[in-house]
Amino acid sequence: MQAIDSKPQFGHVSLVGAGPGDPELLTLKAIRLIQAAEVVFVDDLVGPAVLAYVRDSARIISVGKRGGCRSTSQSFIERAMVQAARAGQRVVRLKGGDPFVFGRGGEEVDALRRHGIDCDVTPGITAGMAAMASLKTPLTQRGVSQGVVFLTGHNQVGAHAVDWPAMGALVAQQHLTLIIYMAMRNIDAIAEGLLNSLPPATPVAVVQHASCDKQRHLACDLVSVARKVRIQGMASPSVWIVGDVTRGLQAIAQGPVTHELVSATSPDQRAA
Repeated sequence: MQAIDSKPQFGHVSLVGAGPGDPELLTLKAIRLIQAAEVVFVDDLVGPAVLAYVRDSARIISVGKRGGCRSTSQSFIERAMVQAARAGQRVVRLKGGDPFVFGRGGEEVDALRRHGIDCDVTPGITAGMAAMASLKTPLTQRGVSQGVVFLTGHNQVGAHAVDWPAMGALVAQQHLTLIIYMAMRNIDAIAEGLLNSLPPATPVAVVQHASCDKQRHLACDLVSVARKVRIQGMASPSVWIVGDVTRGLQAIAQGPVTHELVSATSPDQRAA
């Protein structure tokens, strides 16, 4: 008699980065996985045009998580993915941006592993990168910025709270570009904290709906950013870019005079 394999045959889960919204920024691998999926768990920030790649027979399940709004619980999302995979289905967890940049991808991979579910991760273009590319402005530039720090602007407490004065000091000392996600609810506290260690004239760009048709941006200085964000009615989803790489944008916003990229937070680093 042939032995019966009692081990359940599970499906597979792919965590896929949908990028910032423009469907042309999807990777070829992301498109292939989306088209093959039988169940797609979709974040709120996934652009509608991206969902055009989902086949008609697939189930699309909205599991939105937005700051300040009613959100699907993380535990529910993880349970639902496990259940779909145990039913033998090909599952895609479609996330705005990149799954591992403020996307809770690490938590979901851990949950799937605990339940014996096979998974893989396909990266996506994160909003901070897309925002700067759309403005033709670098995240790093020789003699101006030698690195990038990605931070959340959520008001966390305890050991995980961001020390904004210390972060500003790091930006100044190490010549870094600071990218802040989800900053709109705490704009005053963030700006005030950074002003403890950065000059008021430090250039800042705020980009809303990066890469999408309705994208818009604000270029100003650190001391006025909170006030100007309110005046212009900018809202989420937005990213802040703090640092000297945005000085050219600030100059364009102020008028036709051109300026060289020279650090406001440290002495001129150009070779003599």
